Amino acid sequence: MPLDPEARMLLDQMQGTIRPFHELSVAEARAAILDLATAAGEPETVAKVENRTVPGPRGEIPVRIYTPEGRAPFPVLVYFHGGGWVIGNLDTHDPLCRHLANAAGCVVVSVDYRLAPEHPYPAAAEDAYAATRWTAANAVALGTDAARLAVGGDSAGGNLAAVVALMARDRGGPPLVFQLLVYPVTDTPASDHPSYRENADGYFLTRDMMHWFWSHYCGRDVDVADAYLCPLRARDLGRVAPALVITAEFDPLRDEGEAYAGRLREAGVPVRLRRYPGMIHGFFGMGALLTKAREATRDAADALRAAFGSR
Repeated sequence: MPLDPEARMLLDQMQGTIRPFHELSVAEARAAILDLATAAGEPETVAKVENRTVPGPRGEIPVRIYTPEGRAPFPVLVYFHGGGWVIGNLDTHDPLCRHLANAAGCVVVSVDYRLAPEHPYPAAAEDAYAATRWTAANAVALGTDAARLAVGGDSAGGNLAAVVALMARDRGGPPLVFQLLVYPVTDTPASDHPSYRENADGYFLTRDMMHWFWSHYCGRDVDVADAYLCPLRARDLGRVAPALVITAEFDPLRDEGEAYAGRLREAGVPVRLRRYPGMIHGFFGMGALLTKAREATRDAADALRAAFGSR
């Protein structure tokens, strides 16, 4: 189907105001994504928001903890922001995490993992796993239920959520009940999936941007068979948490996300795939502007509630 009219209007508004990230310095790109995040709308109120740090493999990891109204213990979602492992932070995804906390009725622990190129692979993945383990180990203090623990993320954050699910399986926990994967990166850009060619330019995230992000994150001389880098290349995807995979029609990452859903299904993992027609990369966090973004976050919240056993 054609590009959604609301998405077209958003792209037209961004054109000429935000240069492609790969044409910017890393510092400029980080500033630009903060400016873009203001389009997410006025943040929702949640019962409690706390900034703190948790132990990581190379120092403290900043996190932001969102607690909704209700009675503890709450289920908990550990969330990893998108941004190509290079840009994005707790503030860029603050409105989204507030919304998910309220809509899913869960505590959300948003993780400010180390960014490339200062901290290349596997820094982000190891931080993500460490924060997930900390969340499980500190469930009582957080007012959460470690038996109802999920991970989620969008784009590069979706990659990290998938990787944490694999690490949790391989490293003896913590047990996860769900993984929310929103247009996740699961493969190297060099794989050149058809959606990379079909959506190479003109839909916010471009093929050149993805190569720029990838080169900062892990460079050229990497083992793409490493499942913690490219989950789609994993030999075995069995015994990981059930998943919801959300993709966008006009997104270079569409095909690798959908291929990952297929691999999970083949491995016997319960998975639901939902492609949003007419949508572009990044739409999930644009609920203030896009009708289908509100539909997608509602779908995600419903899936989380079902996985948590919540009503």
